[in-house]
Amino acid sequence: MTAGPFDGALGSEAELHELYEQVDERAVRKQIDRIDPMARRLIAVAPIAFVASHDAAGRTDVSPRGGPPGFVSVLDDHHLALPDATGNRRLDTLRNVIETGHAAVIFVIPGRAQALRVNGPARVSARPDLLDRLTPVGKPPRSAIVVEAAEVYAHCPKAFVRSRVWSPDSWPAAADLPTPAEVSHAHMGGDAFMTLDQVQQAAEDSLRYRLA
Repeated sequence: MTAGPFDGALGSEAELHELYEQVDERAVRKQIDRIDPMARRLIAVAPIAFVASHDAAGRTDVSPRGGPPGFVSVLDDHHLALPDATGNRRLDTLRNVIETGHAAVIFVIPGRAQALRVNGPARVSARPDLLDRLTPVGKPPRSAIVVEAAEVYAHCPKAFVRSRVWSPDSWPAAADLPTPAEVSHAHMGGDAFMTLDQVQQAAEDSLRYRLA
């Protein structure tokens, strides 16, 4: 019988450590528990962040959040707030944070091969005095994710260097990829739900009229 993808998987942390050398002390020491001036500078220029969350059953999700540089607000040395923006209204991340009270955020800065991670307890807030401070698109959001900075860690650049993600000559040609509308059309079941032209028009309308 052919082994399945999960067969033979590691079952303990001890087995994991048999495969790897001792952690570099520098990687441990550079994790802090506050948003210091260096972290503030990175957050202030990051136009995109990826938010990881999980629900009560352990199902995980990673969702992008974007805006003008500095769209995520540092409230104080221990808390930041990510304003929610118009999206697909699935509310996966918000629902997960409400269920479990935790989130992890990766801030990415275009052209820079270093990212910033902030992990910790999280809550969803709709408090007006807080939301009034979060206006990256010109109006207060309906809600915001507030994250306590229990772990703040600047990632090394190796993933960005290996992937050459900021090098245009490494990017795939547009002709070699399906369009976003083609992907959505296929995943929604094809013409039984919407035609490709309808999916394309809906996507264009969403960006034209519901971006903010």
